[in-house]
Amino acid sequence: MTTEAVLILFLSVIIILGVYFGDNGPINTFKEAGPRLGAKIERSISIGHQFIRDSDNKAWQ
Repeated sequence: MTTEAVLILFLSVIIILGVYFGDNGPINTFKEAGPRLGAKIERSISIGHQFIRDSDNKAWQ
């Protein structure tokens, strides 16, 4: 019984680590999405998208 439990635990850990560190895991997803997100933010800043003008002191928020 102990041997089976250890094998199931080992296989579960291997599968979970494979999903987490694989090609579709969150680490790789953030590495690929970072430059795209930066480009979107830079574009929004350059064209002033969703900036609100404060009517009291005429400053950008």
